[in-house]
Amino acid sequence: MKKAKNIIKKMTAGVVKSCKELGNVHVLSRVVLCVAAVMAVVAICVVIFNKPARQAVMEVVNPEHHTVIEVKSGDSLSKILSTQGFSINDINAISKNLKKDADFTTLRAGRDKFDFVRPKEGEPISKIIIENGPWNRIEIDCETKDTWQCQKIEIERDTRIAYKEGEIAKGSSFYLSAMDAGIPEGIILDVYDLLAFEMDFERDIRAGQKFHVLYEENYAFDKKVDNGHVLAVSFDALRGNVQMYRYVKENGHSGYYDANGNGAIKSLKRTPINNAKITSKFSGRRKHPVLGFTRAHKGVDFRAPTGTPIPAAGAGRVIARSFNRGHGNFVKIRHNGTFETLYAHMSKFAKGVSVGTMVRQGQIIGYSGSTGLSTGPHLHYEIIKNGVHVNPMTVKLPAIDNLDAKEKTLFMSRKNILEETISILKSNPNQIIRVSDLIEQPELKSESQKDNKKGKK
Repeated sequence: MKKAKNIIKKMTAGVVKSCKELGNVHVLSRVVLCVAAVMAVVAICVVIFNKPARQAVMEVVNPEHHTVIEVKSGDSLSKILSTQGFSINDINAISKNLKKDADFTTLRAGRDKFDFVRPKEGEPISKIIIENGPWNRIEIDCETKDTWQCQKIEIERDTRIAYKEGEIAKGSSFYLSAMDAGIPEGIILDVYDLLAFEMDFERDIRAGQKFHVLYEENYAFDKKVDNGHVLAVSFDALRGNVQMYRYVKENGHSGYYDANGNGAIKSLKRTPINNAKITSKFSGRRKHPVLGFTRAHKGVDFRAPTGTPIPAAGAGRVIARSFNRGHGNFVKIRHNGTFETLYAHMSKFAKGVSVGTMVRQGQIIGYSGSTGLSTGPHLHYEIIKNGVHVNPMTVKLPAIDNLDAKEKTLFMSRKNILEETISILKSNPNQIIRVSDLIEQPELKSESQKDNKKGKK
């Protein structure tokens, strides 16, 4: 622009000089011609020297206008669409196509969102976007109102691997220490479920015990949405270091295995209710708190407020669901030809649980209470092995899913990759490693190749 101003200045000076030399005869015509020349030069200069500004103006695009509505309690599809000006006929057509093309029939308050898109504010709606979960959405094309085309779109997960480690603080619990280590609550509960097969979180926790967890984090558009599976866990328990690794078998079924490839998930859990405090241990002689005389206590009591859900310690068939004076409301499950479990003093039974019902491990079968001979709300839990009551905290529980020789070889390779991942993230916490390309990581690939060479020697 500075050059343009200089050119204009010189051209103007030339015009003035010409007028002085020619007098008044042809002044007017000369001035007109000179001014036209000046205007042309100015236009050229603006084009040449102000090109970026011109481009910037051309690049300005009017943004779309979005109206976002979050579904609240009492909202319906008809109510939401009518507030945006849709007619009854349009609403019925959209509802029909949503059900047919996207299997969408129910709104969820606090979870679903509608995004009404317009080319410009005040113009008709061109698209409706329904976000009905973190990993899928529905788009409705409003350009052709006769068809109202619906499309269900799955959002691709960007699954990354996270590593956290911690240590049990003095006077603390595993839960609090894990929270301090930055482990998400959902992952902590998953770890509870895994380690409950091997340890008692009431008696086996000591200050100074170290632990680490390798787990998945799911991202969408570089924003974390939720957590995935626990991939590996290690805990320095009193009975020794407990290690578990997640492995997906060739048939697509997944499971957790110890460092040697043996099934880490036992047939029964020692502690059905996670993080529950033991109030009375298994004993051959115990003074009954209600009856007042000494007799065997054939199970373990866990403190649990009335209404606490009680999950089945293992998969099996319900063989008793009843009430008696001692146990109050109780459920008994047969797991196989060897093991049975009993859950007593329930406040109520879970819906759908009756004699003959097949239950899966972790399925809620009832809720804690204080029915029968009880001084307060708790769960009385028994394990019966071959008809004899045994101590749930010490009985040896069989593995239910060991690997054959071929699968064990594949598992060991997978375990080595997970261990190498732990080493990398321990040294570089900010490094991004995705589940989808674990074996493509240079460090992991070279390490697995070394292991294969060792195996061949």
